[in-house]
Amino acid sequence: MKTGSIIGIVLLVLVVIIGFNAYSWYNTTVTDKEGVQAQWGNVESSYQRRSDLIPNIVATAKQYAQFEQETLTGVIEARAKATSINVDASNLTSEQIQQFSEAQGAVSSGLGRLLATYENYPDLKANENFKELINELERTENRINVERNRYNETVKKYNLQVNRLPGKFYAGIFGFDESPYFQADEGAQNAPDVGNLFGN
Repeated sequence: MKTGSIIGIVLLVLVVIIGFNAYSWYNTTVTDKEGVQAQWGNVESSYQRRSDLIPNIVATAKQYAQFEQETLTGVIEARAKATSINVDASNLTSEQIQQFSEAQGAVSSGLGRLLATYENYPDLKANENFKELINELERTENRINVERNRYNETVKKYNLQVNRLPGKFYAGIFGFDESPYFQADEGAQNAPDVGNLFGN
């Protein structure tokens, strides 16, 4: 067999191997990218669940006329701002996540003030409906934390796929970029402490 033929066969085998490797990497990376987007949806869903609780919490507190209106207004305004932020899951950026995180941090801060001040209202604290709302809020805050952690784990898996060789090379060809991690604002990781309000 001629040397040129041998070289041709070797080159053909190499092209097939590289092609198969690129095909496999591409499909795995697409799956991982979809996983990041789906998990971001779970993060948003958990925050939406909290947002949906706020009107009921505020409405119940409003029944007690002497309750601090400024505190209630602050929670409502923070919720309105947070729900107005739209994040494109297919094109997540650090700036989008930071803006989202800051808005959600303001909601947490407002809820924290509400929960701190309502201790002064024994009738409200004894209200069974309010107790259940606060218990639901506690479960939701735990769920938010779980979903944020899962999102970051999913991002880590995807980013490793994009940054390891030969992935770094393929990512440049196919246009895959790193996904940003969810990093809470300073103090935002301290969700409203609702666990001890009713001796839970």
